[in-house]
Amino acid sequence: MSTSSTPPLADRLVVGAAVHTMAAATPEPPTAVALVGDRVLAVGTPESLRPHLGPDTQREEYPGATITPGLVDGHTHIVFGLELTRGVQLTDLSLAEAQARIAGAAAAAAPGTWVFGWGMDPNIFTGIGFTGRIFDDASGGHPVFLRMRDAHSAVINSAAIERVGLTGTETFPDESAVGVDEAGVPTGYLLELAAMTLVLDQIPEETLAARAERLSTVLAGMARAGLTGTHVMDFHPGSQDVLELLESRGELPLRLRFSPMVPPGAGAAELTRIADLQGLHGRRWRVEGVKFMIDGTVDNGSAWLASPDCYGEGLRSIWTDPEAYRRALRFYAERGIATATHAIGDRGVSFVLDAIESLGEIAGRAAHRIEHIETIPDDTVPRFAALGVAASMQPIHGTRHTRADRSDNWSVRLGHERAGHGWRCKDLRDSGAVLALGSDWPVTPFDPREMMAETILRVPLAHPELAPVQPEQALSAQEALEGYTVHAARAIGSTDEGVLVPGARAALTVFAADPLAITPEELAQTAVLATYVDGQPVS
Repeated sequence: MSTSSTPPLADRLVVGAAVHTMAAATPEPPTAVALVGDRVLAVGTPESLRPHLGPDTQREEYPGATITPGLVDGHTHIVFGLELTRGVQLTDLSLAEAQARIAGAAAAAAPGTWVFGWGMDPNIFTGIGFTGRIFDDASGGHPVFLRMRDAHSAVINSAAIERVGLTGTETFPDESAVGVDEAGVPTGYLLELAAMTLVLDQIPEETLAARAERLSTVLAGMARAGLTGTHVMDFHPGSQDVLELLESRGELPLRLRFSPMVPPGAGAAELTRIADLQGLHGRRWRVEGVKFMIDGTVDNGSAWLASPDCYGEGLRSIWTDPEAYRRALRFYAERGIATATHAIGDRGVSFVLDAIESLGEIAGRAAHRIEHIETIPDDTVPRFAALGVAASMQPIHGTRHTRADRSDNWSVRLGHERAGHGWRCKDLRDSGAVLALGSDWPVTPFDPREMMAETILRVPLAHPELAPVQPEQALSAQEALEGYTVHAARAIGSTDEGVLVPGARAALTVFAADPLAITPEELAQTAVLATYVDGQPVS
């Protein structure tokens, strides 16, 4: 038992060659972290921490390694992502390649069953328009449901259109839509969540056991890649069931923060239901905050823009009545509930900033953040820091979904000027804004090493021959690491995460090499030797 003159003893001493605390500099460069329970006890050298070592202290050494605060992905959909990644992966495939992969899946499927695919590139529909009928021949008579990589739209083939009874006259309470051709016949294009849900509600779900097994695999992979937590931007139906099943079997390898999605146009009863979820938790997961969507995506014409895209689209919020969004935002702000709002287009971002500014003093009762922020003009940049609104961004979307020559669908839709204002990571950081980084998994892979590397390079790692996309927006290695640590914590108003200081949460990522002293290419390949969550090694 400790006394006022006896330093508390550590349960565990983690030793490397260097420690990046992401906090104020220490007199002597630290090389070790002492942990007690789920908290950091002290940071220093093994010699300076000797008073905290007792006979039961476990010493774990990683020669040559660098220890950082545990990495946190600022934006994922890990349970919803199980639904989003159902079936065969179509990421980065051409139309012919996607059709061939669907044909293979259809040939292996039982008669009459659905065939699923995900991650499809919207650029393959250039010149033909969004339609699922182009997969009729490949599907062999099976109904097919294929998600786009942005997760905001999907296509189904003719067999699926007939199976679910789409007519093209369906209406929705928001800006969701069922695509039709010039004759009003459904093309199989499903725009936004309500339209996709209309179809998915008629498709058999995976079993709870199957979803739990897949989620366990995803979380284990995240931990091996260096992640110790993630901000999950939904609380998808069934999330609690699958989380409780996994925790009945053992500890989760990550800490999970879920922010339930507020559907566009939600009424008082729905707002209250979501507010009542706040504080629901397990051992390593909790419900905290809410997630709004003020618009959709550039690629499918549903981002909210100040002026139309090249097809005359992008002039509406997916909240049919945007003022209802303001009222819903105030509802949660008054209750001290943190908010995150998906806003991609320039008009959408400015509207959300206006709405937060209109909250006045009550805005300070909780943290507010905006997700994605794909294109904004110069005068919007300084408003984030001025209003205390965090930016949560995925610059890997820029490197992997756009091209420097502006030949991609995203750039063509926006035009040269707005495309040139895309993913302004550096400008936001230089303005003093909080900038959390993330993957939006499963829209892009979750590996934080790749994410940080491409944030620095502004080039996809798989195609180093390509010209960088807006290289002036590249972050430094320090800024990229901060985006996964201290800035991820600040984005949710947390003061005890993202840093290694006494009293902070004991989450650590142990790199084989110093992420601040190697090239981005080397960082992407650097081994993660261990991750610690709540003071315990999990990988």
